[in-house]
Amino acid sequence: MLLIEYPKCTTCQKAAKWLTEKGLPFDRRHIKEQNPSAQELKQWHHQSGLPLKKFFNTSGQLYKQLGLKDKLPGMNEEEQYALLASDGMLVKRPILIDGTRVLVGFREKEWEELKG
Repeated sequence: MLLIEYPKCTTCQKAAKWLTEKGLPFDRRHIKEQNPSAQELKQWHHQSGLPLKKFFNTSGQLYKQLGLKDKLPGMNEEEQYALLASDGMLVKRPILIDGTRVLVGFREKEWEELKG
């Protein structure tokens, strides 16, 4: 499993702690130092089954500074992937990639399914 995280993010810290406590092995990737590429984001988006908007860190400062709440509806998917790939701080985290599954954000109930 791969945990895409921002180490200072408390939700990411909780997710890593949860994985460790459950004995689930995982690798870590710092979202700011190793930005996800547009191609990776496209693949994760399709695997997740989630709307693309769920990949945006809507509570982040950069999202608000760029006024993306108003701009995103007018952008196509390719433009949104490119925007997400431009700065890891725009991407919602943590993201957990487990072969075929992609989980965005840390909701313990969803993550419980990983153990099965």
